[in-house]
Amino acid sequence: MFLRKDDKITTTQAAIFLTDTVLGAGILTLPRSVLEAAETPDVWLSVLLGGAIILLLMLVMVKLSQRFPGKTVYEYSRSIVGTIPGAFLCLLLILYFIIVGGFEIRVLAEVAMLYLLEGTPIWAILIPFIWTGAYLACGGINSIARVFQIVFPISLFFLILSYAMSIRVFEPNHLRPLLGGGVMPVIQGLKSTILVFTGCEVIMVLIAHMQHPERAVKAVFAGIGIPIMLYLFTIVMVIGGMSVDAVLRSTWPTIDLLRSFEVTGLFFERLEFPFLVIWMMQMFCNFTSFYFSASLGVSQIFRIRFGPVLFALMPVIFISAMIPKRINDVFQLGGAIGYIGIFFFALLPALLSAIYWIRKKGLRQDV
Repeated sequence: MFLRKDDKITTTQAAIFLTDTVLGAGILTLPRSVLEAAETPDVWLSVLLGGAIILLLMLVMVKLSQRFPGKTVYEYSRSIVGTIPGAFLCLLLILYFIIVGGFEIRVLAEVAMLYLLEGTPIWAILIPFIWTGAYLACGGINSIARVFQIVFPISLFFLILSYAMSIRVFEPNHLRPLLGGGVMPVIQGLKSTILVFTGCEVIMVLIAHMQHPERAVKAVFAGIGIPIMLYLFTIVMVIGGMSVDAVLRSTWPTIDLLRSFEVTGLFFERLEFPFLVIWMMQMFCNFTSFYFSASLGVSQIFRIRFGPVLFALMPVIFISAMIPKRINDVFQLGGAIGYIGIFFFALLPALLSAIYWIRKKGLRQDV
């Protein structure tokens, strides 16, 4: 099964697809990871600055992809740098997607095992989600986008509701003083924000499947603007509700914030359990996007049918998710992904764009 050329998504679906790709485990881990790097309550500035930088880099990705209508990065990279170098760069991108997908599904399993399915083996949680992701991806990008359209508003509603209920424990003094340690801690916090925006690279795959690729910039602004605001809101609410020291001592600070209070009169007096159930759906969407992008890349590079590739990558994803032995190893992998992501955020599109402009005249003749 090769993906159909008419398997297209709307601009709205592309924006939600991008949002669901970016929103994932970062909601649960970002407050602690960025505070470890900066050790100042000003880390919300790091999220804003990091989001602005990512948005600019994504515009480069969009403009480059729009030069090759109907082609993904796996296809047009070989036109720019040559068959062998292009295939090598794409294989690195596929490996990156596999590692990130394994990381996301492992975080999902760790959270489920700790709070919802205590005593369940980690593999018993991973396998059903991987199988379900493969089943969903079999339907193509439009099927995935339709599921994302269902999950996203539900996840957004529960996230906003949870934060709204946590206002009762919010203390503005936990966010002061502003820039008490200067600008350098804010800069140091930038490297930890890279991981939470991991997934933006899928825009170089999405544009080829958009009904109106000329509207890709609008999809990017919406698809990244929403995660930036939600991550910013998460940082402010978690630090304001728990304090810097409490966040640094917590493994899952966002969940611990929701556990710190009860809401009497509601069907759920403790919000962490319904939130976790819903957010597991969001992390599943996040994982599926990476799984689909990696499978599509292998299919297009080696010209293999998409279906067999999808199922062949299942054990690879599983092994990638099982490599970290302990939760600390999972967090170390997340930090490494952040550094690797710098290459695919900045260097890869910049490199391809530079070579494209140098060879622009030659490419026009080839096309």
